[in-house]
Amino acid sequence: MKDMHLDGAQAVLKALEYEGVDTVFGMPGGAILPVYDPLMESSIRHILVRHEQGAGHMASGYAHATGRPGVAMVTSGPAATNMVTPLLDAYMDSIPMVCITGQVALPAIGTDAFQEADTTGITMSTTKHNYLVTDVNEIPQVIHDAFHLATTGRPGPVLVDIPKDLVAAGSPKAQMEWYDPSGHDLPGYNPRTEGDPAAIAAAVELIIAAERPVIYSGGGILRSRAAQALLELAELTGIPVVTTLMNRGGFPDDHPQCLGMPGMHGNYTAVMAMQESDLLIALGARFDDRVTGDRGTFAPDAKVIHVDIDPAELSKVRHAHVPIAGDANAIISAMVGGLRAAGVADAQPDRSSWHQRISGWQEKYPLTFDDHQAGDLLKPQAVVETLRDNTPDDTIVVAGVGQHQMWASQHWTFNHPYTWINSGGLGTMGYAVPAAIGAQVGMPDRTVWAIDGDGCFQMTAQELTTAAVEKIPVKIAILNNGYLGMVRQWQELFYDERFSETHLGANVPNYKMMAESMGCVGFTVDSPEAVQATIEEANAITDRPVVIDFRTQHDEKVYPMVPAGASNSELIIHPSQRES
Repeated sequence: MKDMHLDGAQAVLKALEYEGVDTVFGMPGGAILPVYDPLMESSIRHILVRHEQGAGHMASGYAHATGRPGVAMVTSGPAATNMVTPLLDAYMDSIPMVCITGQVALPAIGTDAFQEADTTGITMSTTKHNYLVTDVNEIPQVIHDAFHLATTGRPGPVLVDIPKDLVAAGSPKAQMEWYDPSGHDLPGYNPRTEGDPAAIAAAVELIIAAERPVIYSGGGILRSRAAQALLELAELTGIPVVTTLMNRGGFPDDHPQCLGMPGMHGNYTAVMAMQESDLLIALGARFDDRVTGDRGTFAPDAKVIHVDIDPAELSKVRHAHVPIAGDANAIISAMVGGLRAAGVADAQPDRSSWHQRISGWQEKYPLTFDDHQAGDLLKPQAVVETLRDNTPDDTIVVAGVGQHQMWASQHWTFNHPYTWINSGGLGTMGYAVPAAIGAQVGMPDRTVWAIDGDGCFQMTAQELTTAAVEKIPVKIAILNNGYLGMVRQWQELFYDERFSETHLGANVPNYKMMAESMGCVGFTVDSPEAVQATIEEANAITDRPVVIDFRTQHDEKVYPMVPAGASNSELIIHPSQRES
């Protein structure tokens, strides 16, 4: 498009429209205000949040659910610093996101002007890349490059900081002729997608020779849209699969080869299969400390094939015998081709004894919890299972961080990719409510449930006002135990039951009244008999958000559990499974 005179504010919106953006989450303020004026004529839907952190997490939830980059737009200074947490959260979990921030006018930068912050400096370590625009003519290309960076290679958040005098309608610095951006001049940025053929061939040899292999699948499976390729590899080889917290749903839980989630709160079989394996086929996983436990004792006999789009991850934590940099989807497909050509079905050793060991673990150490006792409050695990059994199979589940996150991951059955959204790497309390709103906006025809804790919920509950005003029918299940539950669990197990500053109180606030005051429907449930009926009632409400306060046992713990820094072999199992 040529010969179109625009000011910088119009150019920002046109650049977003050019990238196919349909929704922006944000809040206006002085430095970004000029961009909000032409927004009234834009095709882009704007969701007005109640706190800038909510905008970032909504953009993240939107990206998780849709695979498209989420977009947030806020002003300078404290608004930009309020975005730091969601930016780092997206960076840790490789979520494609673009954030537009306002900045004080160019001549005022460095003078400690009102609401000035060194946004690019502050966010340098929390973004994949960031920009400070210094010429209005840069806007179309910079935003085009930002979306390219956010969505290619290892996805991540990109921030574009724009001074006010480049977007103010009356400013001489804000005048430009629109041009369609093309190409990307990004020296040094050339993400590799195709894996090295020699390395893929070496990986095929290791797979065929292994007697106790395990596929260790991480969030990169979902980022590269490789769920189908993973399924093909697993079924071709018969190798069992673990799905990390970031890849729940990337391989069907109901599949006979699925071992479930490994790690600190993974199930016994997944943890021990990795620990006893002789080959780990790591696909889009980064050997996070919550998976490995004590690194020195993790899977001591295992050779490692490590596939990752980010070369910096290869051998960063664990030496890779066969490191392969590239896109997981492309590399897994190439590995499948190599295995077929090698006649994998006849070439592999007899692994029946390995499969029998795994079956024995599954039979002896299933996930379990104590039955409800008369007079007790609800069992949180039972609430999750009832919710699971009374929602559509493709329900999108969003969690915050803590015990409720682990119970949701453990006790839900994820058979579809892109149905599990949570804060993995950063572990951000308060993530669930805004991320669920973002997911619902991105997938309006799907059922979205957030499973949250009372501690997390109180951090970002105000965003339910956003959902009510925008008529976003997200549903929130609070597993309310009156405590910072995971911290309390650590205090009980490792701090001699010294419960320092973890009791929140189960009766304040009144979550039902709180929800209703924000335009939502609220329920309180404290008996097992009411759980299913209330969930069904909530599912029938489609015109506003719903909040259910499930009153749960305060002393319930997440099992299994690997103590922080301990070996995975020191996994603590449920008391009922321990030998007397």
